[in-house]
Amino acid sequence: MHNNVVSEIFNNLVDKDISCLRFNFRAVGRSTGFHSDGEGEISDVKACIDFLIQEKKARKIIICGYSYGAAIGCSNVNYKSQIIGFIAISFPWDMINKKYKKASQTEKPKLFIQGDNDSITIYSRFLTHYNYYLDPKTYKIIKGADHFYSGYEYQISKFVLEFYNTIQQS
Repeated sequence: MHNNVVSEIFNNLVDKDISCLRFNFRAVGRSTGFHSDGEGEISDVKACIDFLIQEKKARKIIICGYSYGAAIGCSNVNYKSQIIGFIAISFPWDMINKKYKKASQTEKPKLFIQGDNDSITIYSRFLTHYNYYLDPKTYKIIKGADHFYSGYEYQISKFVLEFYNTIQQS
């Protein structure tokens, strides 16, 4: 929740008066509970979505996740009609259960962000996974960035904001 990538995106959006919710999955940071290999974490995302809809009356939600958060968060894209798309930063396709890739399939707009020096979510396999997804979709490759994006945080948040502005207008 407080890593360089998530913090930069969150701060940039809040600075532009865009409502955001960021959270830790169960058993991360000061969150209670136990890691559950994805099932409980999917419930965590659904609880956040339900909160946004019921308590904050959100009508348009864009899911944005980084690494494991991309796999779990984007797997909820079809959970509610108020979710209008997702942004996946370094989606770890080769490291997670294939059901998360399948669950993140949608006809809603998608943005994938990937560093070309990422050795964790292997850059050389990026297009193979990207091509699996239905349109509309787009991607941004950040030259020189590894999985941790040190020094590239602003560039990522700029791509996120551009995507947000594009799909909010539709």
